[in-house]
Amino acid sequence: MSGSCDGQVVIVTGAGRGLGRAHALALASEGACVLVNDLGVSREGEGKEDSPADQVVREILEMGGKAEANSADVADWEESHNMVSHAIQKWGRLDALVCNAGFLRDRMLIGMNEEDWDSVIRVHLKGHLAPARHAAIHWRNLAKEGKDPEGRIVMTSSGAGLMGSVGQGNYATAKAGIALLVVQASAEWGQYGVKVNGIAPDARTRMTEGVFYDSEIPEGWDEKDPANVSPLVVWLSSKGCNVTGKMFEISGGKINLCDGWRHGPSEEVKGRKFEVSEMGETVNRLMEKIPPPEPVYGSR
Repeated sequence: MSGSCDGQVVIVTGAGRGLGRAHALALASEGACVLVNDLGVSREGEGKEDSPADQVVREILEMGGKAEANSADVADWEESHNMVSHAIQKWGRLDALVCNAGFLRDRMLIGMNEEDWDSVIRVHLKGHLAPARHAAIHWRNLAKEGKDPEGRIVMTSSGAGLMGSVGQGNYATAKAGIALLVVQASAEWGQYGVKVNGIAPDARTRMTEGVFYDSEIPEGWDEKDPANVSPLVVWLSSKGCNVTGKMFEISGGKINLCDGWRHGPSEEVKGRKFEVSEMGETVNRLMEKIPPPEPVYGSR
């Protein structure tokens, strides 16, 4: 098999189902050797099932591609390191990492317990940083050896992380952190030849069924098919990708380049601090100069 990722080695985390599975299949169809990572837990991060990663590997092999399964916990520092090493030892190189693994523990913030918060922040936010850091260290070491690495990292945020989502405060906060991590990692790792970008996909998966979408698949064009997101992920993982530090929303056949935090309108008093009595009118004048914010998903 050959294509835009011919000969590349790509790790996809959370690749046993949904978006990750679609990405793994698409990358393999474009010629990549894919390390299919999945821990095999439920939507809520509990238990372990028969390895869905092995099933995806079989699909890739049957279509003539190259793949191997991996069951590392991506939020574990040592296991994520071993996952990166697994790909390099298997195929002799690493070209891209697609961070996709995650699960939900949906609660209103007022009813959320500590475990609900910690587990979701861990799997999403730490589960992105840990493997990305180990991959970046590999590419940094190549740069120190005088080689010219071209690493690609794709991180997975969410519309919830960009706009907020009522009842998903832990998930939304983790995904917001990932959106900023894209910018931060891009700025720090560019010197090693690493490009880091992010996606906020809108698709029907285990995590969105029953929350945003019904499980029933419509006839004809399926706008929420996870495979609709994968062409962007393939391009961002390929050597053809020439952008970094960008966040894209993608759904069906629509892609949106997000415009993140910027310095907005300002007012200044010279040579002194503001008085408390001045704050209300000053803030309200500034509010008149900006468009209203996007509504939080699920808010009234």
